[in-house]
Amino acid sequence: MGKQQDVGEPDRHSGSDATAHRPIGGDADARLALAQDPTTPQMTLIDLASDPSAVVRKAVAARADAPAQALRPLTRDHDRQVREAVARNPSTSIANLLRLVKDADRWIRWAVASNPACDGSVRRAMLQASDKELRGLLAESRELEPELAAKLTDDVSPEVRERLATHTHDPNVITTLLADRTARVRKGAARNPRTTAAQRSALAADPVVDVRAALVRSVELDEADLERLVDDRSVQVRLAMATSEVVPAHIRQQLTRDPDEMVASAARDFRPGSGNASAVRAPRIAHRPSAGAGRSGGTAR
Repeated sequence: MGKQQDVGEPDRHSGSDATAHRPIGGDADARLALAQDPTTPQMTLIDLASDPSAVVRKAVAARADAPAQALRPLTRDHDRQVREAVARNPSTSIANLLRLVKDADRWIRWAVASNPACDGSVRRAMLQASDKELRGLLAESRELEPELAAKLTDDVSPEVRERLATHTHDPNVITTLLADRTARVRKGAARNPRTTAAQRSALAADPVVDVRAALVRSVELDEADLERLVDDRSVQVRLAMATSEVVPAHIRQQLTRDPDEMVASAARDFRPGSGNASAVRAPRIAHRPSAGAGRSGGTAR
């Protein structure tokens, strides 16, 4: 990952390409080509950061080798797509990411969440945000610090807690969320492949059908849990077992004799790889829809 550099005045005696200035002229297409040219000197990139064309400024904002003096003003650019390009740039400084994570535009805040340069200070700012989706993206982060994950277990949004339950690697956080009063949160834990055998047994005894059904679709269970669930009182749970890729063949064979014909038929007709399994949802990466209707601040040349 490149680091932003503070570029000073050109050294007249060094002849350095990094500080040499290339004349800027021509129409927007010519200036865009200059902004995209990997050999363009950094002093020229600084000048292009104030170009009248948003397309040119966006090209500068997206460059991993752009100097800090170029990216800093672009965090306040009036064009949303320019600011979003800075938010996605892995060379953007922490100070600029902290500024952008509070941007009024949600797409820019969400872009910061996917930036690999985010550190603990940026994640702490995300934790304090009123934006539920931003906190949800934080909950799905693999780099999430244990102390921040612990705070998210008390998040006001059940969706945020569900996303944490589904993606966390912290067994203590999972244990906390197994006691969550909202079923969708426990359902998220049921889909988490990093649960322990004891945690899966607790989920297998959950009073909510959706939680048990999600469990049998998502993870491998101990034999004792499987034997209990094969006689589950809910047809929905037994049907989920009959069509689950992770349920072993001998359990599915038992379900071919299920008293409910729909379950028995599903077990008999099951074919591995038929797409019945429910995979864990990958962490969301926020991307703005292309050519979004009704959005202001679009890129103009």
